[in-house]
Amino acid sequence: MKIKNGFTLVELMIVVAIISILSMIGYPSYMTFIKDSRRADAQSALMGFAQAMEHHYLTLGTYKGAAVGGDTGTPRIFSTKSPIDGASAYYNLKIVSAGAASYLIGAEPLDAQAGDGVLILKSTGARGWNVSNSANGLLASLGDSPNEVVPSEQCWKEGC
Repeated sequence: MKIKNGFTLVELMIVVAIISILSMIGYPSYMTFIKDSRRADAQSALMGFAQAMEHHYLTLGTYKGAAVGGDTGTPRIFSTKSPIDGASAYYNLKIVSAGAASYLIGAEPLDAQAGDGVLILKSTGARGWNVSNSANGLLASLGDSPNEVVPSEQCWKEGC
C-alpha cells in the first residue's frame, strides 16, 4: 500500500475560500478601527491645543493672537496637524474664533479621514463632532461666534 502525502486541489480551494470569507468580514472592521484611532488622536491633539490656548490666555490675558494671521486660522502656538508627531496628517487643526474671553478650535479631516466629520472644542469645554460635515468649510458649519450652539452631535463618539 502506497501512502500519499499532500493536499488535493479541492482541499486547497476550500482553505482559500475560508480565508477569503474571513478577510471580507475582518477588513471593514479593521478599517473602522483605524479611522476611530485616528479620530481619537485628533481629539487628544485638540485637548493639547486647548491647553496651549489656556497658556496663551494666562500669559497675555486674552485668547486673541493665537493664530498666525490674527484671531482665526492656522495656530501659531500649537501644531497645525494631527497626529502631531506623525509623517502623514489626517486632521488640520484650526482656530475658528478667538476672542478676549473665549475660543473655538477645530480639527478638519484630511485624505483617508475625509468625510469623517469635523471635531470641535470650545473654551467652555463643550465638544462636538459634526459627523455630517464633509470637512469643507469649518467656519460655515460652526459659525464665527464661539457662543453659537455646537453641532447636534454633542460629544466625540458615536451613540452619545
